[in-house]
Amino acid sequence: MTATGAEHALAHHLPLFPGRTVLVMGDVMLDRYVLGEVRRISPEAPIPVLRAQGARRVLGGAGNVAQNAAALGARAVLVGVIGDDAAGAEIGAVLGETPAVTDRLVRAPGRPTTVKTRFMSGAHQLLRLDEEVTTPIEPALEADILAAYAAALPGCDIVVLSDYAKGALTDAVLARAIALAHAAGRMVVIDPKRRHFGAYAAGCVLTPNAAEAARATGLSAGDDAGAAAAGMAALEQARADAVLVKRSEKGLTLVRRGVPPLHIPTRAQEVADVSGAGDTLVTAFAIALATGAPMHEAAGLGNAAAGIVVGKPGTASVTHTELYEALHRGELLAIDEKVADLDTALARIAAWRQAGLRIGFTNGCFDLIHPGHVRLLARARAACDRLVVGLNSDDSVRRLKGPERPVQNETARATVMASMASADLVVLFEEDTPGRLIEAIKPDLLFKGADYRLDQVVGADIVQAHGGRVELIPLEEGFSTTNTIRRINAGS
Repeated sequence: MTATGAEHALAHHLPLFPGRTVLVMGDVMLDRYVLGEVRRISPEAPIPVLRAQGARRVLGGAGNVAQNAAALGARAVLVGVIGDDAAGAEIGAVLGETPAVTDRLVRAPGRPTTVKTRFMSGAHQLLRLDEEVTTPIEPALEADILAAYAAALPGCDIVVLSDYAKGALTDAVLARAIALAHAAGRMVVIDPKRRHFGAYAAGCVLTPNAAEAARATGLSAGDDAGAAAAGMAALEQARADAVLVKRSEKGLTLVRRGVPPLHIPTRAQEVADVSGAGDTLVTAFAIALATGAPMHEAAGLGNAAAGIVVGKPGTASVTHTELYEALHRGELLAIDEKVADLDTALARIAAWRQAGLRIGFTNGCFDLIHPGHVRLLARARAACDRLVVGLNSDDSVRRLKGPERPVQNETARATVMASMASADLVVLFEEDTPGRLIEAIKPDLLFKGADYRLDQVVGADIVQAHGGRVELIPLEEGFSTTNTIRRINAGS
C-alpha cells in the first residue's frame, strides 16, 4: 500500500473521530520549554549562553496521548499518577483548559511529578533536564489507579496504555488493566518501553519504535526485513495480535499473524522536532481502530498524523482539521499517481496483496462518464478492497467505436477516472480486449455489466482458473455514452 494511493480510504474514517473516547493510562509527565536565543559563548566554560525570552508547558507521555486525542476531535479519559507538587498542579491546570480530556489522575504525596525541561534556541534543543522517579508505584497507588481505570472503562471505545517506564504501569497494573479491557470487549494498544515485552499480555497491539523492538528481541530493525523479523519476534514474545514498528524517517512496519508484513513509507515533508511524534501516531492509530478502520488503514492515519507533527517545534498535537487537509492534499496528488503503467501497477498490486487485500478489476472505454458508470464502479469497489480499472487507449477505442471516438483523449479519460474514489488504480491498454492485463494482474474479482453473459466476459476463464470470481453487475437503465453523443449531434 502506498500512502498516497489510499488517501480516500483513510479520510473517510475522520468524520467518526469526534464520536470516540479513548481511555489513556500510563506515565504522565510535564514537558516544559525554555525558549530563547544564543548570541555568545560563556566566558566561564565553552558552552552557549541562552538568553531566555519565553516559556511554555504541555503534557508529555500519556498526557500527550490524551491531548492529541482531544485535538483530533475525540474525547479522552486520562488515568495515571502525578505528585502532589507544583508540577502536578501545572498538569491539573493544563487539563482544566482541555475540556475534551477527563482528569482521573491520582495525586500521590511524596512522589514527585516527572518533569522534562528543554532549553531551546529557535528550533534547536540545547539541553534537556529530566526530574523523575522511576521506581514502581506502591500497591495502594496501584489499587487507586486501577479503580479509576475500571470506573472509566465502560464509557470508552478503546484503551491506550502509554508505558514510559516511570513506574505507573507495574506488572500488576498491566495484567489487571488488560484483563478488564478484554472482559469489556475493548481493544488495547500499548506503547512499550520495557526491555522485554513478556509483561504485555496476549491480545494487545504493540507500537514499539525500532530501537525498542531491537532491544527487546535482540534483532536489528534497521531495514524492512529486519523490522519485519523484529516485529514478528516481538509478536511472539508478547503473544500480541499485532506489532506496529515505528521506524522514524523509514516509516512503519505492521506485523500481524498470518499476514505478510506491511511496510508503510514515512509521510514527513520537513522535520522540525520529533518530540512526541510517537504519541501522536499511536493516538491517531488507536482512534482509527475505534472507528472500525482496518489495521493497515489505521496505521496509515497514524503515519499521516505523525508526518504533520514532526514539522512542529517541541511536543505538539495535530488537529482534526490539519489531518483532514493533509489527506485531502494527498488525495489531489494521488490522482496523477493512480494512473500507472503495467509494471508500476503490478508492484502496487503485489503490495496490496501482501496486506491481505482483495483485488478487483473492471474495464471499459469510459469516454463520457455517466451515472451508469458511477454506480457500476461504486458497486464493484464495495465488493473488493482495491479496484483496478483497465482503460482502452485512444487507438483501441477507435477500432471498437469508430473514427469519431473517443470524445475525450486517453489522458483526459484516465484523469477523470483517477479522480473517482471508486478507482484505486487506472491502467491503459492498447489491445481490443483487456485479456493481457487480466492475465498479468490475476484479480480476485472480475466485474462486468450484466448485459454480458458469463461466457462473453473476457478474462473470466483466467480469473476462475486461479480461484477468482466473476460478478455481473446490473446496469443503470437509460444511460449510454453512444446515445448521449447521438442526442448531442442531433441537437446541433
